[in-house]
Amino acid sequence: MLWEAGQRHGIVAAGRSAFNSLRLEKGYRAAGVDVTTEHDPDEAGLGFAVKPGKPGEYVGAAALAAKGEPARRLVPLLLDDPAHVVLGKEPVWHAGAPAGYVTSAAYGYTIDASIAYAWLPAPAAEPGTPVHVEYFGERLPAVVAAEPLFDPEMKRIKA
Repeated sequence: MLWEAGQRHGIVAAGRSAFNSLRLEKGYRAAGVDVTTEHDPDEAGLGFAVKPGKPGEYVGAAALAAKGEPARRLVPLLLDDPAHVVLGKEPVWHAGAPAGYVTSAAYGYTIDASIAYAWLPAPAAEPGTPVHVEYFGERLPAVVAAEPLFDPEMKRIKA
């Protein structure tokens, strides 16, 4: 119905890339891209979704409880130059050495910045940490950011 009603106004099928950009601004993970079965919820920033001790114990609860602090974390990076937009799977350098890799990336139109999510060792995953994303042989400066990048108080999503 919407498609038909929009024909007289010149509607076009668009917006898929916007979903990716907006999800990165809010810190929403994509299963199979940002997180897989090799990542645990705490590493992926999803520990809030797992409640130990809740009735109906889940598979892996004991292993997760025994794991301790994450050795790596999935974090957002903001590239210094908003014109630099990477694709994903690029190496991330910290302190002159390869330290992790990009999972997802897009230009964030709401925050006017280029975003890349990356897996990094926990010591390099603190907000404010300078890193470089290697893109076609060039190391692009970036910084680890706090998340979510957009609407951290969650006021807009509840409006």
